[in-house]
Amino acid sequence: MALAPNVYDAEPIPEAARAEIDRLLASGDLFRYTAPENAPVALLEAEFAQALGVRYALAVASCSAALFLALKALGLPREARVLIPAFTFAAVPSAVIHAGCVPVLVEVGANYRIDMADFEAKLTGDIGAVIVSHMRGHTSDMDAIMALCNARGVPVIEDAAHSLGTLWHGRKIGTIGKIGAFSFQSYKMLNAGEGGILVTDDPDVIARAVIMSGAYEHNWKKHKGPRGQNDPELAGAFARWQNRLPLYNTRISNLSAAVVRPQLPELARRVRDGLANHDYLAARLGACPWIEVPAALAPETRAPDSIQFNLVEMSDPEVRLFTAIATERGVAVQVFGLSDDNARAFWNWEFLPEAPGPLPKTEAMLMRACDTRLPVRLKRPELDFIADVLIDAADTVKGAALSYGT
Repeated sequence: MALAPNVYDAEPIPEAARAEIDRLLASGDLFRYTAPENAPVALLEAEFAQALGVRYALAVASCSAALFLALKALGLPREARVLIPAFTFAAVPSAVIHAGCVPVLVEVGANYRIDMADFEAKLTGDIGAVIVSHMRGHTSDMDAIMALCNARGVPVIEDAAHSLGTLWHGRKIGTIGKIGAFSFQSYKMLNAGEGGILVTDDPDVIARAVIMSGAYEHNWKKHKGPRGQNDPELAGAFARWQNRLPLYNTRISNLSAAVVRPQLPELARRVRDGLANHDYLAARLGACPWIEVPAALAPETRAPDSIQFNLVEMSDPEVRLFTAIATERGVAVQVFGLSDDNARAFWNWEFLPEAPGPLPKTEAMLMRACDTRLPVRLKRPELDFIADVLIDAADTVKGAALSYGT
């Protein structure tokens, strides 16, 4: 019998990172502001901004920190209301609360994307900002979202933690809204263990975010714009905000930057392999009548490192039996809504300052939506193992006599 694939380990850290880490450890130069210029963090920011085609980037401790700073950089008043999808990670509403704002949850459909009718209904005059979580790499209708928000003057923050490399009409996700936020956590396309990065084209937004991230005194001078370290537009923005903002100290270290930088040239290959793996497995699963894999929206080119699918015509006990069988046979599956502590099920967010109200579409989706890790390094036999286990588990639960995909 074939062994179950290891879906937990990330790709190996490039040797170039190991050499740079040894150099940093020997020097003790771990703080991003120690060097007068070209510290690893500053280089990472410049290289990431260039890769995304944006003017500015700020590397911080996590994507959550980037979302928090994004909200603070917008200068929203305390208790401003921020519209977020009801299907996201608990860190997103937490960042909203951390920023002194109030999260307002909007419905998400069976395809894991924002329900545009509910979004438009809840985009009322008291909404100060919108966070669009491209949850698990599934892009909501950014054309419709941006049209509605631009017409009402509401800034959009893209939570692109799962979407580095995804395109919308050929444009990089995370660069469509006013601010984008990405993750360097171990299960993302670029792995630093922990870390995140904020991107924007607005000099005042980046200046405010840099200062509040912990650029005390004149350390902001070590941050670069499109014209380098002495970018006049960026310097003017820093001068406007110097000493006027609190310091939250959400910095990232040179060690983390040294781990990420050599992975940037690998991104295109990882995106390509991840999409090929996802689409191959999706096609196999789609032959099973009990499994539905929602298709990408037409303008979307995905960059997945996991796969999500809905179980069809199964009761709660059948769903639990499906996950138990699959897990026993070596493929771990979580159903977002079938646990008391899953951080992606909104009813487990007991810290919310306001009750979210009825969200029947999101609730129904979460009770049948499955999530399985799909590292980009997997090969075709490993994908077939996963497909065979999932199809056979569904087949066993429903007692089907057919053989699928033959």
